[in-house]
Amino acid sequence: MKKTAQTDGPVIIKKYANRRLYNTESSSYITLDHLAAMTREGRDFKVVDAKTDEDITHNVLTQIIMEEEARGQTLLPVNFLRQLIALYGDSMQAMVPGYLEASMDSFRRNQEQFKSAVEGAFANSPFAEIAKRNLQMFEAAAEAFKPGASPGSAAPAPPAAAAPEKSKDDEIAALKAQLSALKDQVDKLG
Repeated sequence: MKKTAQTDGPVIIKKYANRRLYNTESSSYITLDHLAAMTREGRDFKVVDAKTDEDITHNVLTQIIMEEEARGQTLLPVNFLRQLIALYGDSMQAMVPGYLEASMDSFRRNQEQFKSAVEGAFANSPFAEIAKRNLQMFEAAAEAFKPGASPGSAAPAPPAAAAPEKSKDDEIAALKAQLSALKDQVDKLG
């Protein structure tokens, strides 16, 4: 019978001296990428040193972050990292972990609420098509302003009601107006 993280606590991962990770739940060797996937899925796990039984979860999670950052998927700005390093040894160091955890929890809740609100507001409504068209136009405009973009390299915009001879300033103004109108419509729904 397999354990589930929800009912029987965290999955125990053993780390051996050869740096291999062994998932005791699936009885298989895994990689840091597997642990990253488990984290994204909300699976709770605990990594222990196979020889000493010491909890090394913190170190392994930090290693996963470093590998993600090295792949170019930077999430942590340099200035934030500098500030974080400066807090080590500071009198406020003990308060930082709780503050960061609470901030991330709040961020996650806000992200989920925003996503739910947007999906709920636009699902099966005329606003869904408007939002889709506005997003396409916004992406086309953003593509046109990317460094190195040629005038014809932007994705084709959906048909506009106005004349096709608009200048870029007119198009931007129209996009801003549409986004503002969409925001007003969303605000009315909430």
